Amino acid sequence: MPRLLAVCAVHQLRPDSGSLGVTAIDKRPLEGAVKVGPFGVRGDVQASRKHHGGHDKALYAYAQEDAEFWEGELGRALPPGWFGENLRVEGLDVNAARIGEIWRIGDRLEVEVTMPRTPCATFARWVGGSAARGWVKRFDAERRLGPYLRVRRAGSIRAGDEIVVVAAPDGAPALLDGYRGA
Repeated sequence: MPRLLAVCAVHQLRPDSGSLGVTAIDKRPLEGAVKVGPFGVRGDVQASRKHHGGHDKALYAYAQEDAEFWEGELGRALPPGWFGENLRVEGLDVNAARIGEIWRIGDRLEVEVTMPRTPCATFARWVGGSAARGWVKRFDAERRLGPYLRVRRAGSIRAGDEIVVVAAPDGAPALLDGYRGA
């Protein structure tokens, strides 16, 4: 059964050498029921609204199975939120999702898959150390990107909630079909 492992929001804005001077990639799990609306998790922020946030990128989901792959590659624990994700999920191949696919999380929240994440230099700086060199291309090449999601119906969710694929449009491209990379 696909389920939600964690709902994450920004822990703190961190200094970053990018053009904005700060990043909101440092996400951490929230306790209890968390409200999610058209712009994502209540209390979350995006430092760069040009590249993150808005209706089509209200949420970012990442699979535990993909996180475990990267834990093996990087030799360290990568807890929920480490990828900058709002939703850490388990038992759902998020990279095989179709554009327009609709998921129900918990009793009420409905989200729609809109596009894959495009890794960026801020993400590489977050990774840090020797792994940061070539990170964008490496992450991109593994095609374990995770999807951005649009909120179709607001609601509250919590860790442990079931995820149900409600609809997958016939003939719609898979998340990574046609993806050209960063």
